[in-house]
Amino acid sequence: MALLGDMVRATDEKLRARAKELAARIVLDRARVGQPGSRGSARMRRIPADRGGDIDIDSSFEAITEAHAAGREPSLEEIWARDWAKSELAICLLLDTSGSMSGDRLTSSAITAAACAWRAPGEYAIVKFAREAEIIRPIDGRRTAGEVINDVLALRGHGVTGLAGGLKAAVDQLAGARAQRRVVVLLSDCRETDDVDPVPAASTVDELVILTPDDDVSAAEKLAQVAGGKWAALSGPSAAPALLMELLA
Repeated sequence: MALLGDMVRATDEKLRARAKELAARIVLDRARVGQPGSRGSARMRRIPADRGGDIDIDSSFEAITEAHAAGREPSLEEIWARDWAKSELAICLLLDTSGSMSGDRLTSSAITAAACAWRAPGEYAIVKFAREAEIIRPIDGRRTAGEVINDVLALRGHGVTGLAGGLKAAVDQLAGARAQRRVVVLLSDCRETDDVDPVPAASTVDELVILTPDDDVSAAEKLAQVAGGKWAALSGPSAAPALLMELLA
């Protein structure tokens, strides 16, 4: 038993190292700031120049003119600047730990989720589900990234796929978020086996992003289509950074 424990710890440390390496390549900050024209995106705003940004000459012209007429330089408090207003991101990582996602599939999902946890914004939750959903980290949680990652990398797959319940739990977590943009990142083959239709629950998600095993994509593609979400085939953890960058843009 001691040897088995040592083997498990060694495996977990190897997975942790892979997740940490992957985290350096995952950019959730871009999604947090947003891009012009995207949902929940950054918007140009006018702010006092002492807060940064680029000087807005048109808005500041009168103050600059008056200051020069008085023989002085205008203060930063008198002039205006423009910058992009950051739209915050709240994210829920939803991991399928049912029997169909065991083995290499779950390992890939767990490493991806662990890497995301290292890079996640302030508001993030992690939920796992098989027959029932279980919260690993609530949206308002205070657990450290290290504690959360240890739990994620220790996950084992078994049981039926209660996809609807998992989606409902993710929506419930994001309901408590303050951020404007709320995204569920679902790591699953999306093949429910508990006879509960996941479409109604998926349709309540503000923004659904699915990473599904690349050898079984049809159910994920269908769910994304009917729920207005996005999906991509995940060949392995190393593919996750580019896929997330594209899906969250």
